[in-house]
Amino acid sequence: MTIIDVQELTKVYRGGLKKRGIVALDNISLSIQQGEIIGLLGPNGAGKTTFLKVVLGIAHPSTGQVIVNGYKPKDPRSRKHLGYLPENHRFPEHLTGLGLLEFTGRMHGLKQVEIDARTDRLLEMVDMAKWSNTKIRKYSKGMQQRIGLAQAMMPDPDVLLLDEPTDGVDPVGKVEIRKVLERIRSEGKTIVLNSHLLSEVESVADRVAILSKGRLVRLCTVDELITRNCQYEIDADIGNRLVDIPVEVGKILNVSTSKLIVELTAEDKINYVIDVLRMKKISIRAIQPLKLTLEQSFMEAIVPSGTVGTHKGAEV
Repeated sequence: MTIIDVQELTKVYRGGLKKRGIVALDNISLSIQQGEIIGLLGPNGAGKTTFLKVVLGIAHPSTGQVIVNGYKPKDPRSRKHLGYLPENHRFPEHLTGLGLLEFTGRMHGLKQVEIDARTDRLLEMVDMAKWSNTKIRKYSKGMQQRIGLAQAMMPDPDVLLLDEPTDGVDPVGKVEIRKVLERIRSEGKTIVLNSHLLSEVESVADRVAILSKGRLVRLCTVDELITRNCQYEIDADIGNRLVDIPVEVGKILNVSTSKLIVELTAEDKINYVIDVLRMKKISIRAIQPLKLTLEQSFMEAIVPSGTVGTHKGAEV
């Protein structure tokens, strides 16, 4: 089921050079499904934060349409089951973690019996029960992020919008938060994750949406993004034997005594290569698609061909 549906969304801020306006989002269309984690990637100024603001109803589309939980963002009902953790949150430091969750519950109009049940469950989920009566000002950065996740979950949201949820968190804290996100997804929740940490997105996201200069340049699964189309690495006992394939099948990119890398004209051509190796009595140990790192794939998506080495300031 589609939770967030975005069609031909454009957002232009007034002002800018020669009063032409600043195009923050440029004709974006995508649908976000129930129960998936989708990662938003892009350099600074790509439009990621503006996208979240439009979904939240903080900023309004110039053109196009956005539907959240069946309603337009300007309709308060769209936010009834929507949780949000901003990047630079400022929780009242005089409150305890438990006090923050209770306060959040009252803001959402929950009854006390609902608040009590949800606070107990959420504190356990984010592993903060033992510090629930500790003042927030004494929390570490990781503890603040975990209690922030809990407050975002208080309305029992269908959708969680998380803006840099592991910013400033140590490696152990990142792993803990990642486990929480996976548990939230297992409950059927949808998570929109805006993060500059490519490894974080790669480890938890089902799909990634890459923005560049306000445009959606890629929307795919992580595996699709990092897999080289029709390129395979074959571990085999080649030795000194000559291996060749016709051009209509593909070409050999690299060959050694123990490995063969090929680029094929179609995926099913791998069977031809396997047959060639078997005819030459070459033992095959493993065959796997050739993959890039997520960083390489990201740079290829946002940087024009041939300029990767000269691109500066592209923080994700």
